[in-house]
Amino acid sequence: MSGKAILLVMMGFSLLFIMAGNFWNGVSGRMTDNYVDYFNKTTSHNIAISGANMAANEIFLDPTWTSGYNNLDYQKGKLYVAVNILDAFKNTRQIYSIGIFNHDTSRVKVTFAPSKFSKFAYYSVSEGGNIWWTKQDTVWGPFHTQGDLLAFQKPSFYGKATFKGKIDYYTNQKTDAPYFHGGFEQGVDLPMPADGVTALVAPAKSSGLYFDGTKTQTQTVTTTDRRGRTRTTTTTIPMTDVYMQFQGDYLLYRYTSSGAYTDTAYLPTAAANGLIVMDKGNIHMQGTVSGAYTVGCTGSSSTGTVYLDDDIVYQHNPKTDPTCTDMLGIVTQNKCLITDNTANKSDININASIYVQDSGFGAENYSTRPVSGNINLVGGIIQDTRQAVGTFNGSTGKYLSGFAKQYRYDDRFLVASPPYFPGTGGYEIVSWYE
Repeated sequence: MSGKAILLVMMGFSLLFIMAGNFWNGVSGRMTDNYVDYFNKTTSHNIAISGANMAANEIFLDPTWTSGYNNLDYQKGKLYVAVNILDAFKNTRQIYSIGIFNHDTSRVKVTFAPSKFSKFAYYSVSEGGNIWWTKQDTVWGPFHTQGDLLAFQKPSFYGKATFKGKIDYYTNQKTDAPYFHGGFEQGVDLPMPADGVTALVAPAKSSGLYFDGTKTQTQTVTTTDRRGRTRTTTTTIPMTDVYMQFQGDYLLYRYTSSGAYTDTAYLPTAAANGLIVMDKGNIHMQGTVSGAYTVGCTGSSSTGTVYLDDDIVYQHNPKTDPTCTDMLGIVTQNKCLITDNTANKSDININASIYVQDSGFGAENYSTRPVSGNINLVGGIIQDTRQAVGTFNGSTGKYLSGFAKQYRYDDRFLVASPPYFPGTGGYEIVSWYE
């Protein structure tokens, strides 16, 4: 090979190496740029997430906290957090967190809603001493008791179960251990508030349907005898007990246990905020509910009890209709009882989340009424002290009186609740967007 040829070959290789060097230098530079860009984005993102978590902790400690953070030095960057009230009526809030690092910006939005007791399929402060969950009992949805869980022949819990106390077995663990299909957690403390019912009175007076159980109603009756003579009598009727029948958007009611309903209320107008409250009296209710309402009942001793005289159900079935917006809360001071009457001798259907402040949900004359089928509940029961709904044979598990329990959870209560339903005092995350 001549010298000229060798020179050309060397020049070619030199050019090739220069081009390759430039390429690898470019790759190395882009890798560095990408790494720096990734580091900046990751750090700004971490700052924003940290801000959201810091604000969430502040709200957990103080539900009224809205201060946020402004131009806070954090991880060699800047942090800005605003807490906005999205809906004052529902008390929903949003954390808007911004993290900045080396001119890169990340944002996180977290929406909170008040935690309501309606999220439970079942809740009790005390399990009532000697009332057992049996093999015929099934609870769908979240379960909690502040006491011990009393188990007989393997009851089933399909949502997560939590309890502050222990599991008490009727015979032994092998025979009675419950089926926890959603898992369980022991030692969880979640006390009940003291003003869950009385807090409903003021908003009911403001823009709800309010009944005053301390008042009386004058009723005038005119009769005509066989000679055509008329006679008018005036009777004073106490308004301590109100008998309600829901008919879609309308509520029919009276103050006597029998006879025609004397009054009608168009609920979208009469109970504009969704509250129907009897103050210092009793409620007897049944019917079909359209819309979202909470029925409240305050009182003491002989008042403050809600009686379920027959089925109380929604106009649309939330289990088959995903668009259903019908929702009912029953919030009462003393008891919520299934009335011992003819209508309730063969099953009762209940669509509601039931909250009982001082006592619990049970069946009237549970130990002397005949075997009456099932309580078909779609919703939840929240109560201070568990009440009996029937009796059973401890050897066979066969029911001797009253009802078996078929409680199914209304999944909508995980993210929604009836109007003014009592809250746990904290917030829950509804959405987290990064």
